[in-house]
Amino acid sequence: KMMLTVNFWESNVWGFLLLIFIVLASLLFGNYLRRTIKAIRKSLIPASVIGGIVLLIISTITKLVSGNSFFDSSAFNNRGLEVLEIMTYHFLGIGFVAMALKTNDKKFTKEKNVKIFNSGIVTVSAYLLQAFVGMTITIIFALCGSKLTFKAAGVLLAFGFGQGTGQAYNYGSMFENDFSFSGGSDFGLTIAALGFLSAAIGGVIYLNILKKKNKIHVNDDEVEEEVKLEDFHSKNEIPQSESIDKLTVQIGLIIGSYLLAYFVMLGIGELIPGLKSLIFGFNFLIGTIMAICVKSVMKFFQKKKIMKKQYISNYFMDRIGGFAFDMMIVSGIAAIKIDLIAKYWIVLLVMGIIGAFVTFFYVLFTSKALFKDYQYEQFFAMYGMLTGTASTGIILLREIDPKFESDASSNLVYQTLPAIVFGFPMMFLPKFAGASDFNTYLTLGILLVLFIVMNVILFRKSIFKKKVKVNG
Repeated sequence: KMMLTVNFWESNVWGFLLLIFIVLASLLFGNYLRRTIKAIRKSLIPASVIGGIVLLIISTITKLVSGNSFFDSSAFNNRGLEVLEIMTYHFLGIGFVAMALKTNDKKFTKEKNVKIFNSGIVTVSAYLLQAFVGMTITIIFALCGSKLTFKAAGVLLAFGFGQGTGQAYNYGSMFENDFSFSGGSDFGLTIAALGFLSAAIGGVIYLNILKKKNKIHVNDDEVEEEVKLEDFHSKNEIPQSESIDKLTVQIGLIIGSYLLAYFVMLGIGELIPGLKSLIFGFNFLIGTIMAICVKSVMKFFQKKKIMKKQYISNYFMDRIGGFAFDMMIVSGIAAIKIDLIAKYWIVLLVMGIIGAFVTFFYVLFTSKALFKDYQYEQFFAMYGMLTGTASTGIILLREIDPKFESDASSNLVYQTLPAIVFGFPMMFLPKFAGASDFNTYLTLGILLVLFIVMNVILFRKSIFKKKVKVNG
C-alpha cells in the first residue's frame, strides 16, 4: 500500500496562505499610505490599487536584481505569479456572484427607471467607444511597424478601463492562448492599472477645477456613515449565529452558485470545444446568471412557505463582494510581468492617455445632456466606474455627495441590468476580431455602427422631437 504523508512544515502546505497574507498585507499597507500621506489621499487612488502597485514594484525589483520575481520563489512553490492570476480570475467571478445574490424590494418611479436605463446605455456606449479607439490605435501602430503586431489588442481598452482588472485579464489571456498574443494577459492588466490612474488623476483635476469655479463643494473631511439597523439585518432574516453562522450561509450560497456556473461552463465547453476559452472567460457572467437562478428558487420556496426565513443577507453580500473585488485588484496588478510588456510601453501609454480623454469628454457630455439635475454627481460616478470599477466611481462621487443624496449612486448600481442586456453581444466581438485582419477591420466597423445605434437610443427624445418639429 502506498502511504501519502504530509509534512506540515513544507512550503506546499503554507505557500498559498503566505501568498494570501502578502496580498492582504499589501492591501492594508496601501490603506495606511492612503490615510497618512495627504497627497495620496487627495489623489483618490483606491487602497487596493496602491497595494497592487507596491507588490508590482517589489516583484519587478527582485526580477531585475536576481533574475527571478519575488513571487517565483520556492516559498510559493515557484508558482506565485500563476496563483495571483488564478486569484484575479476567481475573485472576479465570486464578486459578481455576491452582488447578484443581493435581494432588492425597492420600487422605482418611471422617471427614475428612465435615468437608470440611460445610465446603462451610457455604460455600453462608453465600452464601444473605448474599444473603437483602442483598436484604431493598435491598428495604426501595427501598420507603422510597431512591435505590436496583433491589431485586435486595442479592444482590451474597453475591458481594462470599462470593466476592470478581472475582465482585462480574462480577455487578455484568451488572446494569449487562442491567438498567440505574447503577454496578452499582462497587456490587459496594465491597461486596467492605467485606467485606475486615469480615474484618480482625471477625477482629481476636474474636482479642483470645479471647486475653484465654485460649482461644487468638495468634502475635505471624512464623513461618518449613519448606522441603521436595517443596514445590517433585514426583516425576517436568519439569526446572526445559531446552529450555523450567518456568514457561513452566505459563503455557502456564493460558492454553491459559482460551482453551478463551473458545471454549466464545463458542459458547454464539452459540447462546443472550440469555444471553451471564451465560455470560461465568461465566468463572471454565467456566475451572475446562476446566482439569479439560486435567488429565484429561494424566493419561490419562501412564497410556498417551504423556506420560512430570509437566508440572503445584503450586508454580508456587500462585504464579501467588496473583499473579492479588493483582492482581485491587488492580485491583478501584482501579477503584471513588466518584462513581457516593456516592448509595448509606447502603445500602452498612448492608449492610456487617449482612452482617458475620450472617456472623460464622452461621460461629461452625456452627464450634462441627460442628467441636468445632478450632472456633476453623475459624471464622477460614471467616469470613475468607466475607468476603474464601481467602487472607484463611488469613491469619486463621495467627494461631492458624501451622503449619496443624489440619484447618481443608485444609477450606478442599477444600470448593470440594461448594460448587460445591451452590452452582451460585445462580449463575443474580441474572439471574432482576433481571428484575422479582415475580422479586425470588420469589428472596427461594427463597433462604430453599434456606438451610433446606442447614442440614437440614448438621445431618442431630442432626435425624434426635432423630426416632429421639422415635419410640422
